[in-house]
Amino acid sequence: MSVSNPLYFDLSGIRVPRIMYGTAWKEEQTQRLTELALEQGFRGIDTANQRRHYYEAAVGQGIATAISNELLTREDLFLQTKFTFRGGQDHRLPYDPRASITDQVAQSLASSLDHLNVESIDSFVLHGPSQRSGLGADDWEAWRAMELLHDKGIVRFLGVSNVDSRQLDQLVNNARIKPTFVQNRCFAIHGWDRQIRTICAKHGLTYQGFSLLTANREVLASRFVKQLATTYGRTIPQVVFRFAFDLGMIILTGTNSAEHMLDDLAIDDFRLSTEEITQLENIGIRPSADAD
Repeated sequence: MSVSNPLYFDLSGIRVPRIMYGTAWKEEQTQRLTELALEQGFRGIDTANQRRHYYEAAVGQGIATAISNELLTREDLFLQTKFTFRGGQDHRLPYDPRASITDQVAQSLASSLDHLNVESIDSFVLHGPSQRSGLGADDWEAWRAMELLHDKGIVRFLGVSNVDSRQLDQLVNNARIKPTFVQNRCFAIHGWDRQIRTICAKHGLTYQGFSLLTANREVLASRFVKQLATTYGRTIPQVVFRFAFDLGMIILTGTNSAEHMLDDLAIDDFRLSTEEITQLENIGIRPSADAD
């Protein structure tokens, strides 16, 4: 008899981890840390075909080693990568800059499949819009190209990252295939990205939060959070991740420590009260900070 694991949820028959390991800014340590994360129990990996901040090929090497060592199979793993526009890249491009956006998206994904040594990607994310305000023609061309790859079955789900509420509204209301995932840096001063999470809840999208710790150091240092950690006998990151878990987020963490990796995955055996969750949700908000 299978036992339900609260650190996963089912999405169209796919087992999706509620906590994923983020591989940004790891450089020459990327392969080692990817292997370490998989050894500690992570089964969701977030990367991007953007050499400026990620070393996707090394992520693939780490995964290949774990599979070769029979630690896991490809079917055990949820893989998420991203298409990044030229403005977010450095000179090490995963596509021809002279090609159309449609072709760049296809070339980027083909390169990711090669880097990761897989035949399909579980989640393919638009790394961010091409412009600061609204969505432009390049954004729509990229999204239509991603939809076509979804149609072909090469990617199971689509997502978008680094968006504001107006951009997400535009995408949800006009896309043929709506994003399944929305990944943003999550600031407590904005109610932990409350406006975006509200749109996600309205449309049945799943929010992914990153920088939950590094973007909120002042909150982590507060007396209330420290007291919660003492009360529950947990670390402060565990309290924050449990709170995000209870809000329905997928949590991204990129710790380099094996001990912290284990701690991050050990949040399913305690619960915060409704009152504590409410207080945490509002703890960092400043006047007018909850607006875009």
